[in-house]
Amino acid sequence: MTPGTSATSGAPAPATGSRRMPEKRQAIARAASTVFGREGYTRASVDAIAAEAGVSKRTIYNHFGDKEKLFLSVALETAGELTEIIAGLADRHLHKIVDLEADLNTFALDRARAVLGAGDHYALGRTIRAEAGNIPTEVLNAWLDAGPLASQRDLAAHFGRLADQGLLHVEDTELAATQFTLLTFSGAADATFYGAIHLPEAELTAGVTAGIRAFLRLYG
Repeated sequence: MTPGTSATSGAPAPATGSRRMPEKRQAIARAASTVFGREGYTRASVDAIAAEAGVSKRTIYNHFGDKEKLFLSVALETAGELTEIIAGLADRHLHKIVDLEADLNTFALDRARAVLGAGDHYALGRTIRAEAGNIPTEVLNAWLDAGPLASQRDLAAHFGRLADQGLLHVEDTELAATQFTLLTFSGAADATFYGAIHLPEAELTAGVTAGIRAFLRLYG
């Protein structure tokens, strides 16, 4: 698979909160997500986004103000959609535990497939990571809070509940959530350059399985 394609198959489609936008604004947001993901924050131009969306530059400025505000709007929307997907997976797999290791493993695999297979949605995340030094700090912080940090807070809450049930031994739930992600997702993210290239399913599964076993040695 070539760069720019999904790293996995069978991932849930991102939620489409943008459907609630007016049609023209939605078209601009879709185009901006594509152009920013393809060209990066610095190189992407309002002209290119306008051409992709089939609208005038003035229309973009009327809806979003400027390039920075457009990027922030699209970044927050895509981050929120992925956060919603991950929260749904956590509720599905971790709300009622049948087999702790198996349920953690299934959640971690589904999360990795969903995020790495999110296409243009995750391409924007690659742009943010690659160009962090060129993106306004307030935009970075807002994206982190709506995306990665929100998912970590939700996972920490699940681990706190599992600890209350005696299924995990966790003193710091936020640290446990961070280490869970490092052990079960970060390796796949690095290997795929954050979803830009393909990772064979067998390698993804092996990495997640080993990560879950390490996590349970720490917190089981």
